[in-house]
Amino acid sequence: MALSNHEGRPVPNVTFNVRVGNDWTKVTTDQLFRGKRVVVFALPGAFTPTCSSTHLPRYNELASAFRAHGIDDVICLSVNDTFVMNEWARDQECENLTLLPDGNGEFTEGMGMLVDKRNLGFGKRSWRYSMLVNDGIVEKMFIEPEVEGDPFEVSDADTMLEYIAPDAKKPAQVVIFSKPGCPFCAEAKEILAARGYVFSEIPLENHNRGKILGAVSGSMTAPQVFIDGQLIGGLDDLKRAAL
Repeated sequence: MALSNHEGRPVPNVTFNVRVGNDWTKVTTDQLFRGKRVVVFALPGAFTPTCSSTHLPRYNELASAFRAHGIDDVICLSVNDTFVMNEWARDQECENLTLLPDGNGEFTEGMGMLVDKRNLGFGKRSWRYSMLVNDGIVEKMFIEPEVEGDPFEVSDADTMLEYIAPDAKKPAQVVIFSKPGCPFCAEAKEILAARGYVFSEIPLENHNRGKILGAVSGSMTAPQVFIDGQLIGGLDDLKRAAL
């Protein structure tokens, strides 16, 4: 594959065709990078398993931590067209990221990261990597090892944040299991928001709510709140917790 490390070199000069609402717009690399510190992570394709389940969501979670340490934008780049990237952005609810369609692969080729995925029916795609770009110059790259398949070892959000700010405080991962129309669930969400937590809500339907809640928390009632994998409990437990 002979991938290229571009550290110390400028990013390729490319104009991206992006669909915003019902209109086409052109976005240049100057607009994206000049005078800014930007994190870019590139991946093989929208809607693919690792990209959707891990790579993109974690960058979205840590975007506030990146910005707190001088990063102006976090860009997800893929060799997909703008319609696919826009739909993926809606599906992922990744409002903290900029999704950039490198539909013709020009930027990716200029970075030396364009690889042949014809064996999967993908055609030409980006190798998985991340980089820190400072005023248009690549400061640091984390390139996945050149092995078969789709390795995901070094281009993750935590590795990049560790490079930029080793002592950075990472936002807590918060999940609340709820039921529709539940006033206790609504109050629990208000408490979490007031304490500055960004949370994911998992609403449960009546026919399976008790079974699921019992399995994950040992309690049959909603809400049930988890923070960083630790069970906090229901509304009263949340009120008492020193968070």
